[in-house]
Amino acid sequence: MKKKNINLIAIFVFVTGVSIPFLCGHTKLNTKSSIATEKEISYRVYSIDVPEKAEFAGQTIDLSRYDLRERMDRELMAFTYMHSSTMLMIKRANRYFPVVESILKENGVPDDFKYLMAIESNLNIEAYSPVGAVGLWQFMPTTGKEYGLEINKNIDERYNIVKATRAACKYFKDSYTKYGDWLAVAAAYNGGQARITAELQRQKANTAVDLRLVEETSRYIFRLMAVKLVFSDPKSFGFLIKKEHLYPPISYEEVKVNESIADLADFAKIKSITYAQLKDANPWLRDFSLENKSQRTYILNIPTLQSINYNPKKTIPHDKRWVID
Repeated sequence: MKKKNINLIAIFVFVTGVSIPFLCGHTKLNTKSSIATEKEISYRVYSIDVPEKAEFAGQTIDLSRYDLRERMDRELMAFTYMHSSTMLMIKRANRYFPVVESILKENGVPDDFKYLMAIESNLNIEAYSPVGAVGLWQFMPTTGKEYGLEINKNIDERYNIVKATRAACKYFKDSYTKYGDWLAVAAAYNGGQARITAELQRQKANTAVDLRLVEETSRYIFRLMAVKLVFSDPKSFGFLIKKEHLYPPISYEEVKVNESIADLADFAKIKSITYAQLKDANPWLRDFSLENKSQRTYILNIPTLQSINYNPKKTIPHDKRWVID
């Protein structure tokens, strides 16, 4: 037993003698190598250059003022480093912007309001918020009904891109009549007209960008201007997209229906598509049937076979600035 203890002590002394110099030397080496040269860094995170000014709907915002500059800086960094969400928005924009742009123009609403749709829903047509706002434009049920959208358990036209965009245009024009300022219109879409009107008066401000508001609404206008900058030149923000990566518009056969459809799965099968494809093309259908007791006329989109099985190589960019080829 005594001999065993002596052997253990000898081993401990030997190991300690060897380890301490090694550990000390190892610590010294780590200290020297902790400052990596630029060539050794495989992943880089860059700070974003904030422009001197930004534009939205024909209005120019001078960003030389510290608070405006830093608010824009925050949103540019968010969209730049929120990689997957921003990339998906650009891809989806190729499908949805052509539809929305023509409706905005038809209704006399500035083209820049398509970016409001982008920040509202990330261009996810099925977007649903915890407070009950849905669709690309994130209409609340009360506001949607107020602007002519049919909303019930069977049908929800907030998910209908054409009808919801027309409803949004009506809202924007009503707000513009009140404010005469498109940035205030955008702020009111997020914060509500009552709040923006009250704060403009209370804070004696001339423009919505000067208001001190809750964080979400305060950021909203700068998110709009920031996402416009990213869409205007994705490459400069590190988004390298080939044209075949974009989502092409879907071509449809329009079918007018003025009666109920008892089973949408059967209807889809008759049209040689799946139930899922029917719902993708018509997300405003919220049930397995279409109830139509009043015999209203609805238009159902039936995707063409060519669109269902599209060739990515033939995708045409809606905006050539989005792609690198």
